Amino acid sequence: MVNVPKERKTYCAGKCKKHAAHKVTQYKAGKASNFAQGKRRYDSKQMGFGGQTKPVFHKKAKTTRKVVLRLECKKCKTKKQLCIKRTKHFELGEKAKQSGHQY
Repeated sequence: MVNVPKERKTYCAGKCKKHAAHKVTQYKAGKASNFAQGKRRYDSKQMGFGGQTKPVFHKKAKTTRKVVLRLECKKCKTKKQLCIKRTKHFELGEKAKQSGHQY
């Protein structure tokens, strides 16, 4: 399990050009567009008779995901992305839950 703080001081390649505080969030892919060339081509190929025309992926092998952090400079608002290693569980700024008996 990886626990990352919500704020981190790192180099800002924007206007600052020095180490500054960055707000950390997890990157999430945007909604796929219906008008992208690949989607238009796929929809056109699927039309009419003939069933499924392209392979549908079933053999999922990986159990983890690569986590991408999105860092936003608090001063100049420049955003950059930082890829970290593969992990099953990812937390952002949460306090670690202690296992076992608490007094």
